[in-house]
Amino acid sequence: MALHVPKAPGFAQMLKDGARYFSGLEEAVIRNIGACKEFSHSVQSAYGPNGMNKMVINHLEKMFVTSDAATIIRELDVEHPAAKLMILGSEMQDSEVGDGTNFVIILAGALLECSEELIRLGVTPTEIAEGYELALEKCLDILPKLVCKEVKSTHDTENMKKAILTSVQSKQYGNEEFLSDLIIKACDSIISEGTTFNVDNVRVCKIPGCGLFSSQVVKGMVFKKQIEGEVTKVEKGKIALYSCAVDIMQTETKGTVLIKTAEELTNFSRGEENLLEMQIKAIADTGAKVIVSGAKFGDMALHYVNKYGLMAVRLNSKFDLRRLSKSVGGTVLPRLTPPSQQELGYCDSVHVEELGDTPTVVFKNEGKDARIATIVIRGATDSYMDDIERAIDDGVNTYKCLSRDGRLVPGAGAIEVELACQLSEYADTLPGLEQYAVRKFANALETFPKTLAENSGLRSTIVLEKLLAAHKNGEKNIGVDIESDNSTCDVVEKNILDLYSCKYWGLKYAVGAAATILRVDQIIMAKRAGGPKPRQGGGDDDE
Repeated sequence: MALHVPKAPGFAQMLKDGARYFSGLEEAVIRNIGACKEFSHSVQSAYGPNGMNKMVINHLEKMFVTSDAATIIRELDVEHPAAKLMILGSEMQDSEVGDGTNFVIILAGALLECSEELIRLGVTPTEIAEGYELALEKCLDILPKLVCKEVKSTHDTENMKKAILTSVQSKQYGNEEFLSDLIIKACDSIISEGTTFNVDNVRVCKIPGCGLFSSQVVKGMVFKKQIEGEVTKVEKGKIALYSCAVDIMQTETKGTVLIKTAEELTNFSRGEENLLEMQIKAIADTGAKVIVSGAKFGDMALHYVNKYGLMAVRLNSKFDLRRLSKSVGGTVLPRLTPPSQQELGYCDSVHVEELGDTPTVVFKNEGKDARIATIVIRGATDSYMDDIERAIDDGVNTYKCLSRDGRLVPGAGAIEVELACQLSEYADTLPGLEQYAVRKFANALETFPKTLAENSGLRSTIVLEKLLAAHKNGEKNIGVDIESDNSTCDVVEKNILDLYSCKYWGLKYAVGAAATILRVDQIIMAKRAGGPKPRQGGGDDDE
């Protein structure tokens, strides 16, 4: 006789077996806060120039060694729904500003950690969320008053470099001078009046060997590959670009040819060869010296390409082909037809260069019309070069933000301490329960100077006391000094500056994520869909 087991009462009985349901403060809110807290603590130790690296191995077994929060969270497959909300905020920051992803996660985590104490004291999560939103409004009012410098034009390279130094320094402490020069040089060569700056136009090519200081900027594009033909160098050459294969044309429909004698067979194949030779001769007659194709070069076609002294380059990626067409100002043709003069691209120099033992093909434009610049990074290991690439990416994004909004605020925790001091005073003027939340918001902002100090091996409580005392005396630009024993310094003198837009959006996204998580009081997770389970790793021999 089968026993009838009643389902759990309440909401859970409406769902399929295997569904999970949490509700109420203890189960849902505190649980979510706990998960977010853990997550933000794990990336906190990666904050600042002396932040520790994390070793992340993603689902494809690829290894990343980095302190860049954006990369860490992109490669980790985080399951927890509340932690996912924080990650979404951080990803929005990445697409908006391109830097400051760690700022969002640490602030959201700190805000939730502070709210936990208030919840235990009986303040409702909704009141805390409202208090945080009040505090955010106040912060966004104060922020413009704390701007300490403004870069008026992207041609002001000295001030642009000062602004980029800080964002590169947080990833590559010690190499920031050299990398900032590379970034400025690359960005400066492609920005033109009246156009918006596109981050995609600064390419990075990583070539193992040598050291970081052998890295260089090339105006144009660099590809890690061999050429197809025999010509290895072309000066001031016109370029024909094709997305199809350079080979005997395949007919569009299937045709059957009946051949009766050997003579007919030789005539037929000779006809195809002659047609191919005519096509390549017609391309050479237009003045083109380089053929770039997105597909293969046939053996017969290569024979004629070499015969007419053309250089043949094959690119595997259609995106690279598009970028190259933009860089040389040509049009990519879908069929092997001779290009018109308007469709031909032009390049000052196309040549093969060996760096280390890696062959590269370089398309170089010396004039002002270089639309794309490539930074060639040299280094000992792949993971080191990947990390340099991330630092360059941050620097290029900073350049983009400065070309839109040149305002800068003091870095090194100075702006967070100043906001915390002003918020504490603001909290005293509020009548309701929001004042507790605003005060906790100020406490959460103090996490940043504390983290910077801890990661640099300083005593965080002493540093924070010094900073708060200085800011109460009206010294707005005092921040954490990670280099000297004094532990505090005037950050504007030391050129530690952060983007205004980075802090503005960072505060917005962090508070948005924290308030959303606080307002969740029930979690209902449907049963997982059936399907093939991921393959389990094989056991050890010992087992």
